[in-house]
Amino acid sequence: MAREMQKNTMFIEQNTGDYENGDLQKNLDDDGREKRTGTWVTASAHIITAVIGSGVLSLAWAIAQLGWVVGPAVLIAFSFITYFTSTLLADCYRAPDPVHGKRNYTYMDVVRAYLGGRKVQLCGLAQYANLLGVTIGYTITASISMVAVKRSNCFHKHGHHVKCQTSNNPFMIIFACIQIVLSQIPNFHKLSWLSILAAVMSFTYASIGLGLSIAKAASGGEHVRTSLTGVQVGVDVSGSEKVWRTFQAIGDIAFAYAYSTDTIKASPPENKSMKRASGVGVTTTTLFYVLCGIVGYAAFGNDAPGNFLTGFGFYEPFWLIDFANVCIAVHLIGAYQVFAQPLFGFVESLCARHYPDNKFITREHAMDVPFCGIYYLNFFRLVWRTAYVIVTAVLAMIFPFFNDFLGLIGAGSFWPLTVYFPIEMHIAQAKIPKYSFRWVWLKILSWVCLIISLIAAAGSVEGLIQSLKTYKPFQTRNEE
Repeated sequence: MAREMQKNTMFIEQNTGDYENGDLQKNLDDDGREKRTGTWVTASAHIITAVIGSGVLSLAWAIAQLGWVVGPAVLIAFSFITYFTSTLLADCYRAPDPVHGKRNYTYMDVVRAYLGGRKVQLCGLAQYANLLGVTIGYTITASISMVAVKRSNCFHKHGHHVKCQTSNNPFMIIFACIQIVLSQIPNFHKLSWLSILAAVMSFTYASIGLGLSIAKAASGGEHVRTSLTGVQVGVDVSGSEKVWRTFQAIGDIAFAYAYSTDTIKASPPENKSMKRASGVGVTTTTLFYVLCGIVGYAAFGNDAPGNFLTGFGFYEPFWLIDFANVCIAVHLIGAYQVFAQPLFGFVESLCARHYPDNKFITREHAMDVPFCGIYYLNFFRLVWRTAYVIVTAVLAMIFPFFNDFLGLIGAGSFWPLTVYFPIEMHIAQAKIPKYSFRWVWLKILSWVCLIISLIAAAGSVEGLIQSLKTYKPFQTRNEE
């Protein structure tokens, strides 16, 4: 039993009675896998809830760096690129034929089917590096939101003239302790209520931020400076700061456009349903993003905070700001596991394959947990997952810079995962002749996006360096 549990990476003993009397066949698809029940509607919902997350918090700041003209244009450009490459990826779900070919269930499977070789390893490196970066970023963002609740109450009680400075580190430790416990729950990231909770939380805090921005912009009580080109050289920033912040803003927007697709049932063809879902999802999120970015910029002007719910352009109603920040923290507690669990599973399966006789790695110890059944404790899993959470928390404490880190993650993941691999796989699948017109413009698009990602990464790294120079460990980062 223990060996079977290792093989399936399931740690809670399951009742097999449900699979008798032919029920198993009813729940399996034509390829022997679990039957897919998703439609373009559910896939659209998954895309929207995956995209509308913590990335929306920095869009007002990003528009402030780029201005009224370039800011919305960059948002729309990223949406077009994301939609286009997602349609290419949808056609690669099956190989070699997009309708009747063999299904590929993971991104790496798709890359292996069409490209193979070292590109599979590069894809895995890009994916898992992105997962690591996102979990660090979520630790930073959740702690900032926790601190924001404390500061908001402090401002309400003592007045806005009080600094109310609080270190983020204790809240990062609290967040890490929660994640250590959740990391030991089997298949936590697959719980159905988790997606629902994440969707409700993300829409709630994003909508609150949008509503407060509209109210602030409409009140006209405070004059804000805005311009066609964003923050002004010589007034708000120096010439070099303007350049670096522009690059970093592009990285923040790239981070906002990261998402994955859902499992779609076979009729109609999955690629058509995925394309339709991508169109609806990307269009909806782009409209929401443009609203949040533009209205946030109109509300705060060139002084827009890096995180518009914790930068305290808002002071009242304090209870609503507290609620929005609690929603962010709750959302990211679950979202952390969604991104960490694939990395956990990869390392654990890799170690089990390389050291099948190592009892520390492979042995499962049965424990009877009240109301939960039999829980299989694995000491390697306990140590490895705990160590991972601690490392991400320590890195978050060293680099607790919201905008800089989000920009770096966005810059590092956008080109390889959103642009390069979908284009290369499309070229391989469609057998596009080398140096043909279509081949050339696809390559140009890929190279342009690579250059954009590089300059966005450079801007984010520069931002990290400057933030480290002025960083005071016991000063909150909410003021950015």
